[in-house]
Amino acid sequence: MERLVSALSAFLFVFFLARATRGHAAVPVFEGLFPVALESGQTHQVTAVGKFDPWPPKVWTETPGVQIEPSTNVGILKVIIASNTPSGPHFIRLFNGEGASNPRFLIVTPDPQRGEEEPNNDFLKPQEISKLPAAINGRLEIQGDVDSFAVTLVSGQTLVASLESYTLMSPVDAVLQIVDARGKQMAFNHDNGRTFDPFLSWTCQVAGTYVVQVFGFAYPADSDIRFTGNPRCVYRLHLTSGPAVSYTLPLGIRRGSSASLRLVGWNLGALNDQPMIFDGSTLGPRVNRVLFQPSGFALPLEVEIGEGPEVIEIEPNGPKDPANPMEIPGAMTGSIGFSGDEDRFAFSARKGDRWALDIKAASLGFLVDAWLEIQDAAGKILVRNEGGNGTDPQLDWTVPSDGTYVASVGNLLHRGGDSLRYRLQIIRPAPSVKVTVSENSFTLAPGATNDIKVSLKRLFGSEAVLTLSITNLPTGVSAQPVVLSAKDLEGVLRLVATPEAKPFTGTFRIQAEAKEGGRVQLAMMELISSGENNGVPQGFKRLVLESVEALWLTITAPPKAKK
Repeated sequence: MERLVSALSAFLFVFFLARATRGHAAVPVFEGLFPVALESGQTHQVTAVGKFDPWPPKVWTETPGVQIEPSTNVGILKVIIASNTPSGPHFIRLFNGEGASNPRFLIVTPDPQRGEEEPNNDFLKPQEISKLPAAINGRLEIQGDVDSFAVTLVSGQTLVASLESYTLMSPVDAVLQIVDARGKQMAFNHDNGRTFDPFLSWTCQVAGTYVVQVFGFAYPADSDIRFTGNPRCVYRLHLTSGPAVSYTLPLGIRRGSSASLRLVGWNLGALNDQPMIFDGSTLGPRVNRVLFQPSGFALPLEVEIGEGPEVIEIEPNGPKDPANPMEIPGAMTGSIGFSGDEDRFAFSARKGDRWALDIKAASLGFLVDAWLEIQDAAGKILVRNEGGNGTDPQLDWTVPSDGTYVASVGNLLHRGGDSLRYRLQIIRPAPSVKVTVSENSFTLAPGATNDIKVSLKRLFGSEAVLTLSITNLPTGVSAQPVVLSAKDLEGVLRLVATPEAKPFTGTFRIQAEAKEGGRVQLAMMELISSGENNGVPQGFKRLVLESVEALWLTITAPPKAKK
């Protein structure tokens, strides 16, 4: 009898313990949306990828025009997008009383979107794409998955295919290829030059139906060499046989003015000789790059923003030729025309002035591993920098004496061609501070404290005295401002919750205010990382959104009294 009672007691203990464990809510683990891109002015049903216990969580969006409602089915969300919602990427989070997920992306677009239709793994049974251009939301859902899409082309027609996955934080290093009806490979691309996302253009020689295939490998890379796939491996595939732009000449525009840009790309027709006017008069002082999509073009275009004249190089300007004159601050668009080509640009500078010089080439997708140096009037090299490992060179230089100097640019890869472009920019740098935190979500119990470490990166000699403070805190939670001296590189803000603090979940912001000048900037958490470990990439170096300023705070409910 005693054994029976003991066994029954043990069973009841495990049973009620399991029930109690299942009843405890967990912070939502939100990995992304599928599909990730949605048309504005429409209502959509999407899948939230991740772990959600219990369901449903609540949903936060940073954009008023986006309304998201969880359905009764686990993982299914109803998304309503107003017609006037700005196009582009937006942050969303899933949260409950225990905390919030990391921010993830929702892409709003005015263009109709198509969904991938399984099964389409075999190139002999692809999904038909009858009309171009087409934007397709897809997913490599299982190991070994290959998605196939059939397009019909005429002789001489150029197909441009572009894919986004890496920049959407998908754990896949994707590949694009085109095969014919027999499976013969016609075109292939692994990386587009800027990121691990692929891009290819291919001109059809024989009319017929061709198949665009998407597959990929695990990112970050592991020892398992096979095609990867899981519910997080979402992508956007863009297909067009119409006009598509690779870059513009010049590669940048001057802030606050209109610019005439010559388009370079595919299927441009009469646009080859017709400059496009871009209005940069409304660009703010902190905008250094703008993404826009000209009317009639299937793919968006990225253009650099500068502070001075944007000029195109005039050849010859090598070591034995006169250097091109250059006004500073300003920017020069050039090309490494042939193997060993060296371009030289002359500018005047005064003693003691500080100038920042930087090259944009590899970061713009051009196959240029640039070097950059400054020479005096006698040709003596004063400073030199080589980017290397896919990075572009930069120089922070103080002028030693009044005079004329020459900025020289070359390519470490010893190759040349008209398409090997770069943009040299010379600006007078202003001292500044970059304010970051290492986390984007914080949890606090009533009567407890939580420290937030804030890091500063002082640029170009900044010695600003800053006051750190927190805004938008709920009742019952406080944080004393912290003053950082001119040399401080970090500070700690302490969140303090009173024992009576009510449950809360929502956003807050950390601001840094300069003592002189009164400028206020917000701390951000960076979503990108450039670290490498034994050659294996860690994190994402480029994303559609690369930092978040809206941080998250959760005040948990007090524990229930034990019976």
